[in-house]
Amino acid sequence: MSSLRCITKHPTISLVESSTTLNQLKEIHTQLLVNGLLNGDDLLGRFAASIAVHNPNNLDYSNQVLSQCPNPTLFTFNSMIRAYSKSSTPQKSFHFYSRILQSSDDLSPDNYTFNFLVRTCAQLSSRETGPPVHGAVVKHGFENDPHIQSGLISMYAELGCLGSCRRVFGEIPEPDVVCQTAMVSACAKCGDVGFAREVFDVMPRRDPIAWNAMIAGYSECGKSTEALNLFHLMQMEGVKVNHVSMISVLSTCSHLGALDQGRWAHAYIEKNRLPMTLTLGTALIDMYAKCGDMNKAMEVFWGMREKNVYTWSSAMNGLAMNGFGEKCLELFSLMKQDGIQPNEVTFVAVLRGCAVVGLVEEGRDHFDSMRRVYEIDPQLEHYGCMVDLCGRAGRLDEALDFIVSMPVKPHAGAWAALLNACRMYKNMEMGELASRKIVELEAKNHGAYVLLSNIYADFRNWDGVSNVRQLMKAKGVTKLPGCTVMEVDGEVHEFLVGDKSHPRYNEIEIMLGEISRRLKLSGYVANTNPVFFDIEEEEKEDALRDHSEKVAIAFGLISLRKGMPIRIVKNLRVCWDCHEVTKMISKLFNREIIVRDRNRFHHFKDGECSCKGYW
Repeated sequence: MSSLRCITKHPTISLVESSTTLNQLKEIHTQLLVNGLLNGDDLLGRFAASIAVHNPNNLDYSNQVLSQCPNPTLFTFNSMIRAYSKSSTPQKSFHFYSRILQSSDDLSPDNYTFNFLVRTCAQLSSRETGPPVHGAVVKHGFENDPHIQSGLISMYAELGCLGSCRRVFGEIPEPDVVCQTAMVSACAKCGDVGFAREVFDVMPRRDPIAWNAMIAGYSECGKSTEALNLFHLMQMEGVKVNHVSMISVLSTCSHLGALDQGRWAHAYIEKNRLPMTLTLGTALIDMYAKCGDMNKAMEVFWGMREKNVYTWSSAMNGLAMNGFGEKCLELFSLMKQDGIQPNEVTFVAVLRGCAVVGLVEEGRDHFDSMRRVYEIDPQLEHYGCMVDLCGRAGRLDEALDFIVSMPVKPHAGAWAALLNACRMYKNMEMGELASRKIVELEAKNHGAYVLLSNIYADFRNWDGVSNVRQLMKAKGVTKLPGCTVMEVDGEVHEFLVGDKSHPRYNEIEIMLGEISRRLKLSGYVANTNPVFFDIEEEEKEDALRDHSEKVAIAFGLISLRKGMPIRIVKNLRVCWDCHEVTKMISKLFNREIIVRDRNRFHHFKDGECSCKGYW
């Protein structure tokens, strides 16, 4: 029996695969040396390689063993490249690639070398290393290896080079399933879901990776309906659904506010006994929170055996988003008591929690503690939260001072928070400043123009309104049309402002008329100031009546069983008139209405809103 067969069959060497501690490795190493089983470069190199591949936490020890080997084999070098490609220091893979090229034994890199090296480049996401490695692949004649081809596609996807992905894919005469799957994943990751779907549709065999990538691609680019449709097709074709699939589905439900489908996904997870990983549990919490069901979100949260900082932060952010600022801060205290160290995401949730209930001083204390206590440098989003916190509380001068004193250049988000506060507290002069700063940073930011126009309208400054709209026209800026989505019996319905194509629109229009009748009997007078000033007053009221959220609420009243909450998601900030009308509808029709707009949740019940007019 050869020495190689002895070493692979020896009981001590087999322990390397399951060993997890350095002491165990040292004991195995000693036994092999004592028994003379590490004689020769090949055997010693294989032992070093085994440590690297099976014990990535002990790469330093693997290097120590390798240092005793004068002439490692290509297998050993490839194993080291492979191990480092998956480590926290993937750049060290290139050290072993250089040793292959400089070897005195005239070693030459093979297909395994480049397969692992390309994946190293993908891990690094560096444009300085990726293209040269691709060039080396071609130089050594491995450009037709299917594993390397799929690796190159994945590498360029990580670099955001979709054109290079398509070029590599286009040069493959007959791409196999591995390359097709890589291309679907690459296009989905880079946002080209159209081409991804073209490749996906012609695949003779689709593995779960391709399905998951396609669903995730649709979800991430906002094509939520397509994502859910593809998931249902995945089930019809009998493809095994795993936790990766469900995370994408839950993300889609979160985006749409599709609570019924989210509940179905949760039931599917439990029925099929999918392991409740940290990521899946956190996605469930996020879904319920973004669908406005914080009771269920917290039920999932407290039911999780293991929680990390993202799980806690997701629950806290959900509480803040739904207006439960005090509960968000209580959960923050419990998290710290549990020994979980907060991170940047946590503090965004904490500051939002303070903002929704107006706790300015407490918010300042938490902001200051980031650097002082936790050594976390505040990011732009944290500064934006602080501007929002001061602005919502009516402390506009403090909000402006905070922007001016920022150690980095203020971003559009900070100025937008100030502009929103200026609208709320009717400060035209500061609103003009904030709007001008936003436009300097983002010339096509339609929201800045619209808010400033509304501020002028509140002051009945029609010249100002006219100037803003002329400026928008001159710069080619168009107002994003209002869009509201809602779910009824598992089907998602979309309503655009002024769109009358819904199959039940005649019934919706009758209900809108009934809503208007009851509102007027209750003394409602429309706030038509922000509406175009050059049309008749009755037309202004009609324009307000046709806002997408009002149409969606009317549809909810005719299509949902009596007593069922109406849940809608709006792509823009809810306007003042719609906010007041929705409060009145909740009382007049005895119906709970939950609205998620671009900023936050509004829970309307019995003529009141959870935001207390503070949004």
